[in-house]
Amino acid sequence: MVLNYLARSVLGVSAPMILSEQSISSEQYSWITSAFQLGVMLQPFVGYFLDGVGLRLGFTVCVAVWSLITIAHVAAQGWAPFAGLRFALGLAEGSAQPAGQKLTAEWFPARERGLASGIYNIGASFGAVFAPLLVAWAVATHSWRLAFVAAGILGLVWTVAWLAWYRSPDKHPRLSAHERAHIEAGQEQHLAAKGKRPSFMSLAKRREVWGIALPRMLADPVWGMLSFWMPLYLARERGFDLAHIAMFAWLPFLAADLGCLFGPGLVGFLQRRGVNLIDARRCAFTLGAVLMTGMTLVGLAANPYVAIALLCLGGFAHQTLSVTVITMASDLFARNEVATVAGIAGLAGNLGVLVFTLALGKLVDQIGYGPFFTVLGLLDLVGAALLWTLVRKPA
Repeated sequence: MVLNYLARSVLGVSAPMILSEQSISSEQYSWITSAFQLGVMLQPFVGYFLDGVGLRLGFTVCVAVWSLITIAHVAAQGWAPFAGLRFALGLAEGSAQPAGQKLTAEWFPARERGLASGIYNIGASFGAVFAPLLVAWAVATHSWRLAFVAAGILGLVWTVAWLAWYRSPDKHPRLSAHERAHIEAGQEQHLAAKGKRPSFMSLAKRREVWGIALPRMLADPVWGMLSFWMPLYLARERGFDLAHIAMFAWLPFLAADLGCLFGPGLVGFLQRRGVNLIDARRCAFTLGAVLMTGMTLVGLAANPYVAIALLCLGGFAHQTLSVTVITMASDLFARNEVATVAGIAGLAGNLGVLVFTLALGKLVDQIGYGPFFTVLGLLDLVGAALLWTLVRKPA
């Protein structure tokens, strides 16, 4: 996840230089970022591929492909080639969340899955934390292109380690009988893989799929703003240069790391006090949605450092609720359905990012960033209402 979000975040940090060097407008940049979202929206197909082929081989292929595409960014000239590369990158990188959910469903008992998901989701924030530092180093050493090469090479190195080391619990030679029994004893029996995998259409008819997917659609635009637009916002609206962006742009992602742990921690706290697992996750999501309302004030802050602090609150709130709703795929669906459902929810989330970023790219030069921060601060309250309405607790 660190390498996944590092590769996708390099463009956002490099955007002020790339747009200036290649005369790309804000609207054209929105098409570039939207192409990525279109690719990531195909997550259901990537998840179906992972459910069928298995994590070891399937994820190896996906990471190797996205690493090579990342390196290919160095040859892009103009917004259209960038858009084509971002679409392909999104398609390959869309494997990360379905893979993570499939892994936690297979390797962890139910009471540990939330924390496990929180820990691997920290990778998303760390990747974004490292991106400004990587780009600053690349520019000082050579140019922004070196950052794409470095991120791609790191991914290729990782695939070798993954292929050599990873096995499923039933095949891993270093897993003791005691630990295997611990994992199996904590798994919900009604979620064991049974028979043939269901089709997309049969899954789409289940209200719990939409109970996860629609809140994701409303929540994920915040992450799109932080990853793709925040560096431009800091440069154009707050007067930050590359050095200041490298110094401050990682802070919201550090706060997001804390949210990755706070959300599962809150769920565990509530469970220990007798709250049902699904209700505990819904409570954590709702608290995150309330905290997210602080984002409505970002555009109103006169002091740029207050704006940074509010963006940090947004990052914390987003990951508090995001890791909570993402984990619910493994709480509600069978083991041979998890990656597919996570992919459907990912499609919805990235559809939200796509619509938001197209609207921002079209209107930001006319109305500014303020109205968009207001919308981001309120959407998750609607998502919380949908989560409580659509998701039913297992019998």
